[in-house]
Amino acid sequence: MQTSSARSRIAILISGRGSNMQAFIAACQRGELDADICLVASNRADASGLDIARAAGIDTACIEHGDYSDREAFDTALVACVQRYAPDLVILAGFMRILTPVFITPFTGRLLNIHPSLLPKYPGLHTHKRALEAGDREAGATVHFVTPALDGGPPILQARVPIVPRDTAETLATRVVALEHVIYPLAALWFLQGRLSLTEQGAYLDGQKIPATGIAYRPENAVRDITADHRNGRPGH
Repeated sequence: MQTSSARSRIAILISGRGSNMQAFIAACQRGELDADICLVASNRADASGLDIARAAGIDTACIEHGDYSDREAFDTALVACVQRYAPDLVILAGFMRILTPVFITPFTGRLLNIHPSLLPKYPGLHTHKRALEAGDREAGATVHFVTPALDGGPPILQARVPIVPRDTAETLATRVVALEHVIYPLAALWFLQGRLSLTEQGAYLDGQKIPATGIAYRPENAVRDITADHRNGRPGH
């Protein structure tokens, strides 16, 4: 993908088909994100998302985690790979490796992840199954900054879907991932606009601290309505 120094640069890490990566590619192509995806990297050579990225003209790389003796050695190689592209923002899009501070520290404050639950509920795997087994009435996804705590970085934006009778983990996942593709590029847009930041006190949007569960995304509202609510001290209401 041709890049311009005037545009922001995004690096994306994947382990599989990268459906959120595809949402970012589409957002850039539509002009919703004034940015270029400078790199898609994977820890698996067979990740189908690499072929999708190549077809879009994006540089790709594979750092096989099995080639390294431990997580820190793998993360050191991954840092070197990503830093060569000088990204403004690093996106985890279904990257199925627990990152150590070796990787997180150099990108602190510009490293985002999306997790398929309403954090702080259900960090880790099998989130939809766990929500159903708990009898929850809602499920969803949370965009958050990445810190060394697994799925524990400050939330930014959170989208909810109702759990309906006869839902399975698969049907629930389908509805949740559709919202992931909306809220993840939106959070990235806020960051690239200079409006979103991470401090020692937590995540901030437009100088106001984001609530502990993130800003509640309302699909019926335009982006400007959500951000206006936040500026007026009514995040998510």
